[in-house]
Amino acid sequence: MLSRSIQQAIRHLPSQRTCRYSSVATLKECWNQIDRHNTEINAFISLNDRTLLEKKAVESDHRRSNGTLQSTIDGTTIAIKDNICTSFLPTTCASNMLKDFTSPYDATVVQLLNEAGSLIMGKTNMDEFGMGSTNVHSAFGPVIHPDRSDDIQRSPGGSSGGSAASVAMDMCTAALGSDTGGSVRMPASYCGLVGFKPSYGRCSRHGLISYANSLDTIGILTKDVKSCANVYDIIDKYDEKDPTSIPNELRTELNENDAQLSLQFKNDLNGLVVGVPQEFYVDSLSSEVLTSWRDGIKRLQSLGAKIVSVSIPSVPLALPAYYIIALAEASSNLSRYDGVKYGHRVPDHKLLYDETRSSGFGDEVKKRILLGTHVLTAGTYDTLFLPAQSARRVIQKEFNQVFKQPNLLYSKSKTGQAHVLLVPSATSRAPQLNQLNQGVKAYIDDVMTLPANLAGLPAITVPSTHSIGLQLLGQYGYDNFVLRIAEIMTNGAGLKNGNTL
Repeated sequence: MLSRSIQQAIRHLPSQRTCRYSSVATLKECWNQIDRHNTEINAFISLNDRTLLEKKAVESDHRRSNGTLQSTIDGTTIAIKDNICTSFLPTTCASNMLKDFTSPYDATVVQLLNEAGSLIMGKTNMDEFGMGSTNVHSAFGPVIHPDRSDDIQRSPGGSSGGSAASVAMDMCTAALGSDTGGSVRMPASYCGLVGFKPSYGRCSRHGLISYANSLDTIGILTKDVKSCANVYDIIDKYDEKDPTSIPNELRTELNENDAQLSLQFKNDLNGLVVGVPQEFYVDSLSSEVLTSWRDGIKRLQSLGAKIVSVSIPSVPLALPAYYIIALAEASSNLSRYDGVKYGHRVPDHKLLYDETRSSGFGDEVKKRILLGTHVLTAGTYDTLFLPAQSARRVIQKEFNQVFKQPNLLYSKSKTGQAHVLLVPSATSRAPQLNQLNQGVKAYIDDVMTLPANLAGLPAITVPSTHSIGLQLLGQYGYDNFVLRIAEIMTNGAGLKNGNTL
């Protein structure tokens, strides 16, 4: 996925005679892009030590020349969303509440990336505590979409907008984000990238500062599917520190089934059945999105896939169920920021708790905490929270009934007719910053992505026509299969695709 300038730099290196890729050249170009554009697009909140990364890049190139690479991503430049803990850089969640916080430990995914030899460039901007879909709710200011070809400032999407912008602007090769309701896949759609949300429990959440525990998932942003798969292969590990991590016994069974199905598809999609859920055809879809969706269907058909109409009747309940559950969990999770334990604190004030939280949290976070607290009160817990959880279970069951592959969390019986589902990733192209939706409309933008979070399913956004992404959803645990189908779909003519690592 090297940019043209990176490729040109590599050709002039002596090491290019024996080595196709140079970490030193890539790192240099990434720094150049950061120096030129970060002030403008505001993608990075903090940056790693350049001298240290240059040393690591030289060591990586040395390993490459000796054939002793530590992994497929050894020497790859990677950015980390600023709600994922790092001991060597601050972790702020783009909030004044944590503006002076540096974690005493690395998140498990960060530790795995370091052990694999990757070059962590820095921490990226985001909506505060992951609460937003436009990346304007940040104590460090909004992230600006890298593409300014029409001289209009657009949103890169959120909440992982800084991660998306950093990859789109060639400031790094890949970036980690978090996806609670589409926070990786929507920015990927807006920025013309690949954005992957693995199955819930596949990648460790240890060190990810929680927004909504039962929905949060570490995600990956890259310019092509192969690069995304390489990063996923490193962080797809069991972690005893994460109580939601898929246990090894189930993970082994899922991996075997996943690999067996993936092997059936190599260069085309003959035999693949793709479901198109009718409930995702909502009134808010723009004409550009509809055209892109049709183009994606034609692309899959040209590769040999069979397209079938499927139904997930309870999907219209996903949006209200999601926001009830997510905000309730957020209210509980963020109660720890009380001005006593850690984080921001208003000193010597009689109303310590009230003043600390009032000045530490931004308006959007305070709004969601208040709504979540209301959901959990005695008067509404039974009438809102419990029905939302029931709707979530129904949605999960209906997804299971659509897929050919069984969900091993519930049954080993095959019931459905589709291998994967194809839906848009967003209802429109990237919105203009001066025309962002306000009020309730701002929450509707997640309608295409959040069902996968409620059901815990793997989902990937791939670039399509009209600067809009399309989304492939798979059965729980079949992550490599979803990546495989996405790679075949994006290879060759038809859809945009970058170069591999």
